[in-house]
Amino acid sequence: MATSSRFQVYVLAFCATLLIQSGCYGHSVHQRKHAALFIFGDSTFDVGNNNYINTSTFFQANFFPYGETFFSDPTGRFSDGRLIPDIIAEYANLPMIPPYLQPGFDSYTNGVNFASSGAGVLAETHQGFVLDLKTQLGYFKNVEKQLRHRLGEAEAHTLLSEAVYLIAIGSGDYSFPFIANSSLFESHSHEEYVGMVIGNLTNVIKEIYEKGGRKFGIKGIGNLGCIPGLRIVKPGNTSTCNEEVNALSKLHNRVLAKALLELKGQLQDFVYSNPDLYSYANDVVHNPSKYGFKEAKMACCGSGPLRRISSCGGKRGMTEYELCDNVTDYVYFDSGHPTERYNQKLSKLWWSHTPDVTGRYINLKELFEV
Repeated sequence: MATSSRFQVYVLAFCATLLIQSGCYGHSVHQRKHAALFIFGDSTFDVGNNNYINTSTFFQANFFPYGETFFSDPTGRFSDGRLIPDIIAEYANLPMIPPYLQPGFDSYTNGVNFASSGAGVLAETHQGFVLDLKTQLGYFKNVEKQLRHRLGEAEAHTLLSEAVYLIAIGSGDYSFPFIANSSLFESHSHEEYVGMVIGNLTNVIKEIYEKGGRKFGIKGIGNLGCIPGLRIVKPGNTSTCNEEVNALSKLHNRVLAKALLELKGQLQDFVYSNPDLYSYANDVVHNPSKYGFKEAKMACCGSGPLRRISSCGGKRGMTEYELCDNVTDYVYFDSGHPTERYNQKLSKLWWSHTPDVTGRYINLKELFEV
């Protein structure tokens, strides 16, 4: 009897020491070391979903020189290297989160990325070429059902409620009318249009909440009118930011902040991170040397004035393009997307910066730990 008791003590000690995930004495010890990460958005967050849809090369980046800095090969990311979700995943001790449409990928316990380059909150933005936010939500609902089926209700509930839902979308909704020379703003005031975008976005957030989501990281829009592709080029190859587009960006951020505050009052246990990245981005563009950059107006890759024409890679109707010598000097890799180095700075800011930038919102590190 004494021998049997000692044996039980040894086995229990062995289990405790190794933190065995499968059964000890028939009991399962599930210790999730990190929250899952579910990602929604546009080209700033798309890690390759558009590689697998029937679309235009204007919405794809699966060719040289995209991806060269970090991956050595193109992956579908609109940058020379990693995007913000890749870097946030590393901070959160997660592997890189794969795209939902990647063939053979169906293990969602660390999360999944639904983002699609060119996507908007509104279905009309680049309709037929991208996975709009509503479509991404539909994919998430499929994943939620699979998780409940595979893990059981209790464990799926825990995973979904502890997960972080990272969202970056809206830039396409505001840039598309300008790029397409649309008459949209002749029939809608800026306030009406932004109201439509935020209304649709908050409806999606509510639907994710209804499926179990509680922790949201929602990125506002940066100084969109200062990207090379939307800058106003003047004689003598000088340029200024497009202040009409910037005004829309700022209005979007103000209305979004108010909507999120209202959601927090309406939805139990709803927590979110929504830092003021506009002010930071604006300072980077106007004072690049302060942040270690040499060039904040011209893109590293493209053609024409400021390399603002989206010809990077030579597969978008123009075969010739220019590529800079030192990408780390640049804020923008192509006409509309940041370099990995700038993504690193934005990610670090969102992850851990003090309240003078994140304001009344918690940072992402705190969001993961809630």
